[in-house]
Amino acid sequence: MTTPYQRLDKNNAAVLLVDHQAGLLSLVRDIDPDKFKNNVLALGSLAQYFKLPTILTTSFESGPNGPLVPELKAQFPDAPYIARPGQINAWDNADFVQAVKATGKRQLIIAGVVTEVCVAFPALSALEEGFEVFVVTDASGTFNDITRQAAWARMTQAGAQLMTWFGVACELHRDWRNDIEGLGTLFSNHIPDYRNLITSYTTLSAGK
Repeated sequence: MTTPYQRLDKNNAAVLLVDHQAGLLSLVRDIDPDKFKNNVLALGSLAQYFKLPTILTTSFESGPNGPLVPELKAQFPDAPYIARPGQINAWDNADFVQAVKATGKRQLIIAGVVTEVCVAFPALSALEEGFEVFVVTDASGTFNDITRQAAWARMTQAGAQLMTWFGVACELHRDWRNDIEGLGTLFSNHIPDYRNLITSYTTLSAGK
């Protein structure tokens, strides 16, 4: 059975950043650490750009999982921040679920560490409650390709859609005529090659 095309709508989407914690990030081996952190911050940047409600959550900060990556806290100083005392599945935490439902959005864009647990568990729980779930694959990380593939299979079978942060940004934007410079700057800040493209564009535009 295939899932019908569910297009992301910036007016109906929220971003959930789950357990991007200093200790857990050290476990990510399925993507280069620098690229991974860049992708996470890019997802944060697009959430800011499109003014999407964003929720931060951590698990057992006092243990080996460690604190939230400081750059994310800096990006969203006023966002709901749910420090779970121990629940592995964020959806088992009433404050987290309440924060999600308080956004009033039915499309949830989820990323986290590690993919088969911190992303998959709340994604599956949200799907069970009727939300549309979009998993940002390159802003989620885990031990290796085997665990990643198992997580992706489990989530897609339940109806989750797998996307990249770049795909999410483009689908939310819909039309370049909405804003060239703003989205171009976002891409340039996180994709070095895209900066060359925008530089070329602005140079040619200036010469007209």
